Amino acid sequence: WAGHSLGEYNALLAAGAMDFESGLRLVQKRGELMGRVQNGGMAAVIGLSEETIVEVLKREGFDQIDLANMNTPTQIVLSGLLEDLEKAQPFLEDAGASLYLILPVSAAFHSRFMTEAQNEFALFLKEFSFSPLSNTVISNVTGRPYQDGEIAERLSQQVTGSVKWTGSVRYMMAMGIESIVEIGPGKVLTGLIAKIKAQTVASDLPKLDAPERPDSSAIHAESLGSPSFRKEYGVRYAYYSGSMYKGIASNEIVIQMGRAGLLGFLGTGGLSSNEIETALSHITKTLTKDQSFGVNLLANAESPDLEEEAIDLYLKYGVTNLEASAFTQVTPALVRYRLKNVTQESDGRVVIPHRIIAKISRPEVATAFMSPAPAKIREKLLEQGKITEEESRIGATIPMAGDICVESDSAGHTDMGVASVLLPSMILLKKRMQEEWKYSQPIRVGAAGGIGTPEAAAATFMMGADFICTGSINQCTVEAGQSDPVKDLLADMNVQDTDYAPAGDMFEFGAKVQVLKKGLFFPARANKLFSLYQHHHGLDDIDEKTKKQIEEKFFGRTFEEVWKETKQYYEQHAPQRLASAERNPKQKMALIFRWYFVHTTRLALSGSDSQKVDYQIHCGPALGAFNQWVKGTKFEDWKNRHVDEIAEHLMTSTATFLNQRIASL
Repeated sequence: WAGHSLGEYNALLAAGAMDFESGLRLVQKRGELMGRVQNGGMAAVIGLSEETIVEVLKREGFDQIDLANMNTPTQIVLSGLLEDLEKAQPFLEDAGASLYLILPVSAAFHSRFMTEAQNEFALFLKEFSFSPLSNTVISNVTGRPYQDGEIAERLSQQVTGSVKWTGSVRYMMAMGIESIVEIGPGKVLTGLIAKIKAQTVASDLPKLDAPERPDSSAIHAESLGSPSFRKEYGVRYAYYSGSMYKGIASNEIVIQMGRAGLLGFLGTGGLSSNEIETALSHITKTLTKDQSFGVNLLANAESPDLEEEAIDLYLKYGVTNLEASAFTQVTPALVRYRLKNVTQESDGRVVIPHRIIAKISRPEVATAFMSPAPAKIREKLLEQGKITEEESRIGATIPMAGDICVESDSAGHTDMGVASVLLPSMILLKKRMQEEWKYSQPIRVGAAGGIGTPEAAAATFMMGADFICTGSINQCTVEAGQSDPVKDLLADMNVQDTDYAPAGDMFEFGAKVQVLKKGLFFPARANKLFSLYQHHHGLDDIDEKTKKQIEEKFFGRTFEEVWKETKQYYEQHAPQRLASAERNPKQKMALIFRWYFVHTTRLALSGSDSQKVDYQIHCGPALGAFNQWVKGTKFEDWKNRHVDEIAEHLMTSTATFLNQRIASL
C-alpha cells in the first residue's frame, strides 16, 4: 500500500495500523494544526529534475525554499514564503522549466515552516497505539516500507518532510510490482505513476539486495546521541534536564520528565536534609520503577559531612542516578556512592548499580572522574567498613563516572568555557583514558551550556556529544521551583541580557556566576561588594558614604542587623569559622557581604515585591535564544512551557534541522 500525503493514512488504515475512528481523529488534528500556519505558499515546477532545481536554488541563494512534493522526476512542488517563490520563478524558467505555477494554497505545506505543527502533532500522536501492519506500506518520508514501531515517528515527520512519491513508486517497481491501482475518485495518481514509469530506467531503481544509501530523513530525535545512554538510563532521548540549586529543578520537573520517558535531576544545592528527604519521598512514591529520575550532589569543601548526609539519603531512597556538580576532586562520599553494591558476574561483566554524571569544565577534573576511585580513599572506606573488599577491588577497574557532562559557559557557576573548544578536547581525553585503563564499557561524554535552540543542539551532537543537558530553558517553565515574577522577567530576556557576578558561596575566591541583568541591579551591586572586599581590610576602612549606600540601598538594613543574623547561622553550622571571623575584620566583612547573596536569592525565589531590583537570578543566554526561537508560538508564554514538551520540541526540531541542513549541502 502507498498513499500520497494525506492518502498515506488510507494506506495505513488498509494495512490495519489503526481503526477508522482513530484515523479520523488523526487527520482532523493534522489538518487543524497545519491550517493554523499562515504566510506561506507552494509552486509547481514542470520540466526540471530535482537535481537541477536544487542547484538553481542553492546558486541563487534561495535557502528558505524546500522541495515539498516529488510527484514525478520532472514535476516537483516547492514550498516556502510566497515572496521567495515569486522571486525564484525567473531563475527556474531560465533553467528550462516549461511551467512554473504558484498554487492557490494558504501555507507552505511539507516544509520547515510546518515545524511547530509537527511538534504539536508529535505530542498528539502519543495518545495512539498502532497495530502491527498486515501488509507493506511505503512511507512518503523515506520512500521505503514502514517498520513496526515507527508509525508515529513517520507520521510526525511527514508534516514537514517531502512527499517522495517518485521514490515510493520506483521502490514498488524494484519489488517487481507491475500494476498499481488507484483507489478512490479521480485518476491523478494514476497519471503521475504513468509518467514516473515512462521516465524511469533500470539504473534509477533502488537495488533492494544491497545496503541502501542512508538519506537525511534517517535522522530522528531518538537516534541523536548515544544509544547506550538511552538504554542505560531508560529514556527516549540522549537528553536530560540538569539540576538548578534551591530546588528550582523541582520535584515537579523530575516527575514530569520521568513520566514522559525522560530524565530530570533534582536540584538539591542549598536545601536542608529534611527538604531533600521530603522531595525524594514524593518522587519515589509518584514515579514507577520504570520511570527514570536523578538527584544532584553539589560539592561542599567547607562541610564534607553534608555530602555524606546527602549520600545516606540517596542510598536510603534507592537513587541510582547522580549528577555531581562543582567538584574539583573526587571525594569519599562520591566513591562510597559509586562503589556501593558493585558486583562482578561469573563471565567477568561488572554490574554498577549507581551511575554518576560528572559535570565538569576543566581537563584535570575530567581526568580524575575518568580514572578509577583513588586507592587511598578506597582503602580508608574499607577500613571504616563503608565498602567491602570486593567493592574496593572492582573500584580499581571502573571509572568514577560513566558519563562526563562538559559544561561550557552557563547559568550559575561558570568557568566561561567555549563549547567548540572544550567538548572536542574532552572527547580526545576520553579516548586516551579509555585506552590507558582498558575499561570494558566506554565512558560517554555529553555537553551542557548554551543549548536552547535546535541549531545549538545540532552543533553539539555533530561535535560528537553522546548526550546533551539543558538548564536555563527549564527554569522558565510551569514546573520550575522559581517564582512567577522571576519567570516573567526570564520570558522577556534576550541573549545579551546576562552578566557575571561573584558567587556568594565562593565569594572570597572570586568565583563567578552568570545571572540575569535586564532590569536588575544585582550584578552591579554584587561586583561592587567584591571590589570593596578586595581593596579594604574591614568595614571600618570603607568611607561612610559608601557604607550608608550599602546599608540603605543594597541591604535595606544596617551592618549590625546583618551581622546578628549571620552570627546566628554560623553559631549553629560553622562555629570555628565564626570565631575566626570575629578575630579577623576582613573575614567578618566577607561574611556580612555574603549575606547579600543569600538575601537576594531568597528575594527571587519568593517573588518578593520589595527590593525586586536585587533579585539574584542564575541564567545563561541560552534562554534568550530559546525565547527568540519560540516567539510567535504557544511557547512564547511561559505558562505554556512544560519541561517535557520543551525537551520534545527541542529534540524533534534538532532532527528536523539536521535533515534540512544536510539536504541543502
